[in-house]
Amino acid sequence: MRVFVAGATGVVGRRLVRQLVARGHAAVGLVRTEEGERTVRSLGGEPRRANLFDADSLAKAADGCSVVVHVATAIPMKVRTTSADWAMNDRIRREGTACLTTAAARVGAGAYLQQGVVWAVRGLPGATFDEDASPVSDAILASALDGERIAREAGAAHGFRAAVLRCGTFYSADGFHTRMFGQTVARGRPVLVDSGTAVWSWIHADDVASAFLAACEWPKSGVWHVVDDRPASLSDYLGALANKLGAAPPRRLPRWLARLALGRSAAELLTSSFPTSNGRFRSDFAWRPTYPTYAEGLDEVVASWRVEGFPRRAGA
Repeated sequence: MRVFVAGATGVVGRRLVRQLVARGHAAVGLVRTEEGERTVRSLGGEPRRANLFDADSLAKAADGCSVVVHVATAIPMKVRTTSADWAMNDRIRREGTACLTTAAARVGAGAYLQQGVVWAVRGLPGATFDEDASPVSDAILASALDGERIAREAGAAHGFRAAVLRCGTFYSADGFHTRMFGQTVARGRPVLVDSGTAVWSWIHADDVASAFLAACEWPKSGVWHVVDDRPASLSDYLGALANKLGAAPPRRLPRWLARLALGRSAAELLTSSFPTSNGRFRSDFAWRPTYPTYAEGLDEVVASWRVEGFPRRAGA
C-alpha cells in the first residue's frame, strides 16, 4: 500500500510515517523544505514537495497513492490566542481539505482520512457522548466541523471512502502542550483552573498514529472517536505528571484570574469536560491503544524527558 501523508513532519505525521514503513507500506510525505525532506527520509518515507493549497501540485505529489491522509495542522504554539492565531489552522482544515480531497479524486485514491477533534461535538454537561453527539457552537471549532463535511461530501461525490478520526487530547514527549504542562508543573506555577475537575479524553500520539494506520489498512467511511480507554480529570492527569516529575502537586487559580491570564478560550477549555469512548473505533478496526490510560503514557513521556534533561526546574 502507498500512502500520502499531509502533515508528515508533525507530531502525529512523523509517527504515522514510521509506523507505515514498519508495516511494510510505502509512505509518501508532503514537505515544503529541505529539512522536511531530511525528516521524512530519516523515517524511511519518500518526501515530495507540494503546496497544501494547490490541488494540482498535491495530485502530482500523491500520484500512485491509494490512500491520502490529512494530519496537517497549525495549532498556535501559545496559550493565550486570538482568532488571528487560528487563521492558518482554519485554512488548513477548510481549504487544505478541499485541495487534498480533490487530489485524492484525481489520483484515483480509494480512501481519504481526516483528523478531527472530539471536543467539536458534545453531549449533556459532563455526560459521556459518542460520535453522534451534537456539534459545539464555537468559532475556533467551526473549521474542524467544516473539514469533516468537506471530506464526507468529496467522498460521496468522487466515490472514495472518507474516514474522519476525531482525536482526543493527545500528548507526547515532543508535543508542545505536553511540554508546556510539564514545564509549568515543574516550576510550581498555577496550571489548574478552579478545582481541575474538568474531564478530558486523552490519547498518546503513538496511539493516534496507530489508529490512522489501522484505518489506512482497513479503510471505511464514517466518523470515529480515537481516545484511550478511560477519560480522566485534568487534576488527576496533572497530578500524576507532577508525581512522576517529583514536583509538588499542581497549583490552582480561580476562573476569573484564568480568564485574565490565559484568555477566554483557554480558560473555557480548561473548565470544560468532553468524556467520550473509543468503543466504536475498537470494534470497527480491531484496534487497541498501546497506552490504555494516561498513567502508562506519562511513564513513556517522562522517561523520554529524563534522557534530554527536561523539564528544567525553577532557577535552573
